[in-house]
Amino acid sequence: MHHCRKYIEIVYYLCIKNEAMKAKLTLKIDKSTIEKAKKYAREKDTSLSKMIENYLQALTNKQEDDDEVSPLVKSLTGVIKPIDFDYKKSYTSCLANKYI
Repeated sequence: MHHCRKYIEIVYYLCIKNEAMKAKLTLKIDKSTIEKAKKYAREKDTSLSKMIENYLQALTNKQEDDDEVSPLVKSLTGVIKPIDFDYKKSYTSCLANKYI
């Protein structure tokens, strides 16, 4: 079996304002990731298409200042509040350690 078979294509249709207009998008995503996402969607009583649509909307609707901080870092905001803590410097340092 060809190694590319581990990928499956997701095709979803996006309805805009209850009109007949639809957009088709094909994504290639690792099969295990898709299986986990489908399970998560079922548990949340939604569709994988709707999850992807919501995620893309959230990414594209962010304000400019939100683009400076990753969702992970943003989720940790407020956990520790030292007076002189520079979260951007700390985050940059973490990324440098990870990728350099």
